[in-house]
Amino acid sequence: MGENEFEYDLENRIVAPEFAGDDSDIEYSLRPRTLSEYIGQEKAKENLSVYIEAAKKRGEALDHVLLYGPPGLGKTTLSNIIANELGVNIRVTSGPAIEKPGDLAALLTNLNQNDVLFIDEIHRLSRSVEEVLYPAMEDYALDIIIGKGPSARSIRIDLPKFTLIGATTRAGQLSAPLRDRFGVLLRLELYNQEQLSEIVYRSAGILGIECDRNGAMELARRSRGTPRIANRLLKRVRDFAQVMGDGIITHDIANEALNRLDIDSLGLDTIDRRMLNTIIKVYNGGPVGLDTLAAAIGEEAVTLEDVYEPYLMQIGFLSRTSRGRCVTVQAYEHLGIKYNAENKNQTQNEQLTLDI
Repeated sequence: MGENEFEYDLENRIVAPEFAGDDSDIEYSLRPRTLSEYIGQEKAKENLSVYIEAAKKRGEALDHVLLYGPPGLGKTTLSNIIANELGVNIRVTSGPAIEKPGDLAALLTNLNQNDVLFIDEIHRLSRSVEEVLYPAMEDYALDIIIGKGPSARSIRIDLPKFTLIGATTRAGQLSAPLRDRFGVLLRLELYNQEQLSEIVYRSAGILGIECDRNGAMELARRSRGTPRIANRLLKRVRDFAQVMGDGIITHDIANEALNRLDIDSLGLDTIDRRMLNTIIKVYNGGPVGLDTLAAAIGEEAVTLEDVYEPYLMQIGFLSRTSRGRCVTVQAYEHLGIKYNAENKNQTQNEQLTLDI
């Protein structure tokens, strides 16, 4: 690895699960339209199909739905499927876009009976907007204050019955009163390799990309359990298949392409491995404080905590302790570094003595 390894552009990170600008040209065309087309999340789908069918039989609006889980798993896709299965319109917005109560009032008053309002990143709603949302969700009414001072008066506007679908990657940041007003709470889990392989194979068919089953499985193995990353890798590997092969994504082509993109067999990229290597080689496997590690790598502490650490913790390569971050034995094995427990314990004891 040369010096260029450390020049890293977070905005263009291939294995980032967040939506990126260059995803839009293929992501919308790949989104399934019905629950039967939606791959994975079986438990959530089974329950949703029951709730949707019951709401349709009663001719009522579906209970408010909260979708939560890591980014890139299909929360926006699932909200569109719900509206499609119900046979109603959907209005899409996001928490940061609703800056004041009047913005929310405009959205709600333009809904028709049983329509769906989808709010992405709902945990980022301001408190003043949340206060307006409570009676809207519970009583289907808007309480609006007209005027100021002694002449101010409150009027109530009745709203059509509607379904609010909120999506968030941080359910813990939702206020308790807002969370309690959702009737259906669904957590979306990371996908397994077989499900991701099916998604890659389906996407390849829609995009007209030739991809065999082994090639799809290799892409799935390195997609970090996230469909958005799988589709993004499919798009990148297609270029290698057309230049280096006969246009068909095979296991060998996918392996060669992803190795060139510095994405290893578990989906770790350059910065992931650099984090682990720094903790192992500079701090003997940890523990090391977040700010110290950030300074050593040349990244912001909040970036490491929010962007890089979650996946490393999910796969058991990194642990957080009261004294800092530690690398696990599994990470040593993956990186091909010998784990020396004796030296590690000695270093930890010396650090503990210094702390005291």
